Amino acid sequence: MASIGRASAIVGAGTLVSRVTGLIRNIVLAAALPVIGGGAADAFAIANQLPNNIYAIISSGLLAGVIVPQIIKAASHRDGGSAFVSKLLTLGVTALTAVTLVAVVAAPVLVLLYGSRLSPAAIPLTIAFAYWCLPQLLFYGLYALVGEVLNARRVFGPFAWSPIVNNLVSIVGFAAFIWIFGVQRSAVGWTPEMIAVLAGTATGGIVAQALVLLLFWRKAGLHVRPDFQWRGIGLRHIARLAGWTFLMVVVGQLAGLVQTNLVGAASEQGASVAALQYAWLVFMLPFSVIVLSIGTPYFTQLSEHAAAGRTDAVRTDLDTSTRTIGVLMVGALAAIVAAIVPISRFFTHTPEQSVQFSLVLGAYLVALLPLSVQFVLQRTFYAYHDTRTPFVFTAVQAALVILGALAAFALLAPVHLAAGIALTQSLANIVQLVLAVVLLRRKIGPLGMGGATVAYLRFLGAAIPAGAAGWGVFLLLGGVGGWATSGLAQSFVAIVAIGIAALLVYALALWALRAPELRAAASIARRFLPGR
Repeated sequence: MASIGRASAIVGAGTLVSRVTGLIRNIVLAAALPVIGGGAADAFAIANQLPNNIYAIISSGLLAGVIVPQIIKAASHRDGGSAFVSKLLTLGVTALTAVTLVAVVAAPVLVLLYGSRLSPAAIPLTIAFAYWCLPQLLFYGLYALVGEVLNARRVFGPFAWSPIVNNLVSIVGFAAFIWIFGVQRSAVGWTPEMIAVLAGTATGGIVAQALVLLLFWRKAGLHVRPDFQWRGIGLRHIARLAGWTFLMVVVGQLAGLVQTNLVGAASEQGASVAALQYAWLVFMLPFSVIVLSIGTPYFTQLSEHAAAGRTDAVRTDLDTSTRTIGVLMVGALAAIVAAIVPISRFFTHTPEQSVQFSLVLGAYLVALLPLSVQFVLQRTFYAYHDTRTPFVFTAVQAALVILGALAAFALLAPVHLAAGIALTQSLANIVQLVLAVVLLRRKIGPLGMGGATVAYLRFLGAAIPAGAAGWGVFLLLGGVGGWATSGLAQSFVAIVAIGIAALLVYALALWALRAPELRAAASIARRFLPGR
């Protein structure tokens, strides 16, 4: 357990720093391209998201779900898995290069799929951005391949820390864009130089992020070389497993395509594509720092226990990981909800726009806890080499997301469209969690998570006074339209004050309830301190 704790701390610290610098990166970008009612922001958001969508298929599906267990198995080979990884990397880089070339050629088609409802002026700008952004595909994929190999070899840190390089490159580049060209709200009047500086900065950061990982390759203890002899690598077995994973991520991407296309109708009128993306990034900050930092090392351990047939140990992993994730995540949720308007102020230019953005963020936050638990359950299926079942409950979720987006588009005014789409996605995620629980019980029997369920009720009970205390601080600082949202510096101070109040009350409430998980949370927090 100590090694899991250290790995969680390393990944968590790196993820925390990378997410914080990523937040700064996006705040600078939001300053350059105003988010609410900005045609340029929505154009860049769609173009820069295109390579991310392909990366999601590679990283969240095939690599994390299928390749890690295969590399762990290959570690028992006489060469420690070097031959397997050599073939894997050669195949991966070859496929990534081919996919990247096809995507660049198909850039206009991809843009129309996602952005056909943008204004006539925004579509050509989006295509121009896409030509610069789509080469990121190759380097996102390289980053995912090398990073997951390192994770499988228990070298957890670099994968979490290397995005910091990307963020620093982007912060400098986007700040230079503002200094040279100023703030750009409209999709009209863009020059090739402006496009090159903005989109080139985004791509340059991803290139740097991937190449930095190669500096840590020696720690994996593998000797690799180009190997195009893919026979014997187990492609049929991997393809059988990855087939369902691929389909699962594809249906998720299809749902995202529908969401993006429909919300584009609100561009230049209110919250639209860029607002959805920025709100999702804020949502992912606690998810990444808490869930991924704890879940990534536990997934490796889950795979080992599942491979050994130790079902009781798997149940223990489930109970421990969900409890530890829950005690931290509920506290973070209480603080974020209390400070939601000042947080939103960082991505908008007026207090009124902050309220509009906070509605989108709040709609996403409805699913923060369900998605956190579902992450662990899904990785448990992967540990048993079962990718078909996650496809089933993800397909149901994707269908509900699409139906929800269509309903929001039909029923809501453009100013509320983004919030409506975000809320229907959260409701679909809750249904997905229920299905995942039912299907995992069928697979391994009772999950042994009754104690975890009681613990979550205890956490939520502590979160109510914590959130109320944080909201009280917000009201004391002026509330909406008051001092707390009058500027970025004031919003930052408000967020700190609200967060301290909410988390302090949360910890005291847990102590009063004698929650045993409080000690685990404090232990993890201490590992982030210098010298630990």
